[in-house]
Amino acid sequence: MDLRSELLKSIWYAFTALDVEKSGKVSKSQLKVLSHNLYTVLCIPHDPAALEEHFRDDDDGPVSSQGYMPYLNKYILDKVVEGTFVKENVDELCWTLTAKKNYRPEGKCILPGKDAFRLWCLFIFLSEDRYPLVMVPDEVEYLLKKLCMAMSVELNCVELEDFISQDSVQQNGFIVWAFLEMMNSGKLTRGIAKETISMAIEEVYREIVGDVLKEGYLWKKGQLRRNWIERWFTLKPSTLIYFTSEDRKDRKGNIQLDGNCCVEVLPDRDGKRCMFCLKTLSKTYELSASDTKQRQEWTTAIQTAIRLQVEDKTSLHKDLKQKRREQREQREKRREAKEQELQRLRALQEERERKMAELELLKEAQRQAQALLEQDELRRRQQHEQLQQALEIQLKEAEEARASMQAEMALKEAEAERQRKRIKELEAMQQRLEEALQQEIKARQDEEAFRYAQARLLAEEEEKMKALMSLREEQEEYIQRAQREKQELKQEMESKSRALEEAQMQLEEVRANRHRVDQDVVAAQRKLRQASTNVKHWNVQMNRLMHPIGPGEKRPSGSGSFSSFRIPSQKDSGLRSRQKSDEQDEESKENMESRGGCESDKRLSTNGDMEIP
Repeated sequence: MDLRSELLKSIWYAFTALDVEKSGKVSKSQLKVLSHNLYTVLCIPHDPAALEEHFRDDDDGPVSSQGYMPYLNKYILDKVVEGTFVKENVDELCWTLTAKKNYRPEGKCILPGKDAFRLWCLFIFLSEDRYPLVMVPDEVEYLLKKLCMAMSVELNCVELEDFISQDSVQQNGFIVWAFLEMMNSGKLTRGIAKETISMAIEEVYREIVGDVLKEGYLWKKGQLRRNWIERWFTLKPSTLIYFTSEDRKDRKGNIQLDGNCCVEVLPDRDGKRCMFCLKTLSKTYELSASDTKQRQEWTTAIQTAIRLQVEDKTSLHKDLKQKRREQREQREKRREAKEQELQRLRALQEERERKMAELELLKEAQRQAQALLEQDELRRRQQHEQLQQALEIQLKEAEEARASMQAEMALKEAEAERQRKRIKELEAMQQRLEEALQQEIKARQDEEAFRYAQARLLAEEEEKMKALMSLREEQEEYIQRAQREKQELKQEMESKSRALEEAQMQLEEVRANRHRVDQDVVAAQRKLRQASTNVKHWNVQMNRLMHPIGPGEKRPSGSGSFSSFRIPSQKDSGLRSRQKSDEQDEESKENMESRGGCESDKRLSTNGDMEIP
């Protein structure tokens, strides 16, 4: 499909959108506006004189598509130069005109306007080269499978078959509005987010309409500084373009591909793995992928682009579409040949049945002739007897009649012999027909065996894909589990370090308490020594006061009652002081015991705290 055919398909939708009355004709003023817009988006110099000359107001009535085609071919399409305009702008112009009239989604709309436009462009690309534009069910299934692969889901074949089984689809194929209505119904994309659907539509649009064979990040080695920089690469059939990031705004360079280019796998070096190089006549570009699978995909895609350049093809999907169309035509030819063979076999069967009926009729005629002969023979005998009895003269006539009858019998026998030969020929033909029928049955059995082998291979491929997906899920689960274990171990180490710090603080506190207790013990011992000194002093004083008065000692005069009174008081005071010193001793001992118990309890508690971590 060349550029002119692609543009004509989009312009056809714009023309039919302007046909409000569906009469196949459009007013001249609308065609002037359409032509002016086409001049603008196709970057063609305007020719107002030709425009006014072709669409003069003195012409009668609106213009049909056949009347507009000469002007479109001569003044617009013949002047188009590929590469001087953006094809997407032309499609957007035509989509804007046709969507206002025909695209009216009912109920909840799943597809936004941008996605509907991209699906419309994909429909035009994959549609058949006949008007009105339709897309055969095989191409619809191919497009839906591409979208499902981009979304990593499986195609709902049941809903698709129900939609294909409709009478309008079976007779003519899909029209674009029925296709968009099917996509907007959500039956084929049930349970999938709108963002995922939009990303998948954009990816398939860029791949098929934009001729993007592959996109992604690669590490590129610089030509001057020889350092590795990550770039976003976009591969097309004729060039490999690389940008700063995936938004494709800052273009850093491009590599032209031709038949002299080649791609080679390189061993790992310079800390880079999964390396390969692209060689051109002037330079060699060293690249590095993220893994082996990506490297294999990139090398295969680049080799495909080089092959397209060698075969002088501009688009991979145009080539694939042509091959699919040829395959459909071959299948259709095989189906027609098979139908013709079946019709021929039916004709042979009918001929055989007809000949068998003729044979039955011949046999019936022979039996009737035999019966007639018997009747004639009986009648002849009767007549012969009558004539023999009546007239001897008629004997000669009877003999002649008999001779004529014998000649007739000879003819009948010859005819019967020919009929027997014909029967043998029919039986031989029947045998050949049976052999042909056996060969057809064997061919059908071989075809069924091939179909079973193909189904088995598809099932094995699906099982391998499921195993690969399960391995990927197990790997992701293992990575998540390792991260969780690492986080738990880190938390446990932090808790142990906090416990160790707390134990050290408690140990410092116990040491401080022990120092204070030692000081208290020293103070108590000092007080005890002072108390014991006081006790000894008071004992000496007590002994002195309790010394008995010997006989002959004189008592002071006039003070007998006072001295007798003072002695008991001194004794009582000595006893009280002694009791007080005893009580102080007991209190000091109790304080020491209580402090010793507290210190032992603190030591035990400190030891217990030390053993906790």
